[in-house]
Amino acid sequence: MNDSREDTKPQRDAEELSAIVVDCAYRLHVEAGPGLLESVYEVVLARMLTERGIEVKRQVAVPIRLMGMTFDEGFRADLLVEGKLLVELKSVENLSPVHSKQVLTYLRLLNLPLGLLINFGSATFKHGCKRIVNGPQSFASSRLRVNNNQDPNTNE
Repeated sequence: MNDSREDTKPQRDAEELSAIVVDCAYRLHVEAGPGLLESVYEVVLARMLTERGIEVKRQVAVPIRLMGMTFDEGFRADLLVEGKLLVELKSVENLSPVHSKQVLTYLRLLNLPLGLLINFGSATFKHGCKRIVNGPQSFASSRLRVNNNQDPNTNE
């Protein structure tokens, strides 16, 4: 019988992982506030998650597969949590619609159902945290859903 730590590690789904990431990111936003470089938020958030027993990979290569061609490294995702949840971080005054599209593209290329877009540059955490769902998912109506505050005159 194998007695490794991997056997006793709790298996969390993307929904549970997103709740933990949101909790840690909220605490980081409250503690640090806006104004730091994205790389600072990335390293601190990754450490916070690791200390909670969660596997986090930083700057993960996102391969591109288009029109029968494959490129091993087209993009880099900020954080990949337990191989199930993509977390893209920003530190800008306002998110642009292209930021959500970027996360959705990464989710499609990685074949993942859920991603978080977190902007530490926002005045409040609520306005800087968005859930991005890749296709219809059972958790699409999650309690953690963040309003998009989208412009009603666009399809963004």
